[in-house]
Amino acid sequence: MMNSYDTLSEALDGLNKRGYTIDFNMQSDSVYCKALGKSFKPEDFEIVAFYRFEGNTDPGDESIVYALKTKSGHQGVLVDAYGLYSDPLTAEMVQKLKTH
Repeated sequence: MMNSYDTLSEALDGLNKRGYTIDFNMQSDSVYCKALGKSFKPEDFEIVAFYRFEGNTDPGDESIVYALKTKSGHQGVLVDAYGLYSDPLTAEMVQKLKTH
């Protein structure tokens, strides 16, 4: 079931309450979880839900929150702030994120 959130912080809080408690960080070819000390390739996780937010005053202030679940059962969130990534993503990562 896809919930609706008005702000990024509401989405993060709501997902946390739904069990998405791990923080993932974007890498060029995977997502990394510092708490687990592990990277997950695109084939190792699924995107369960996503929420897009646009800044009210600055069009560059846009972000998307992904609720991720790994094949090993870990659930967490990945926040992707548009334009902040200087590292290019691999084709596999782009395709994984584009499908949602």
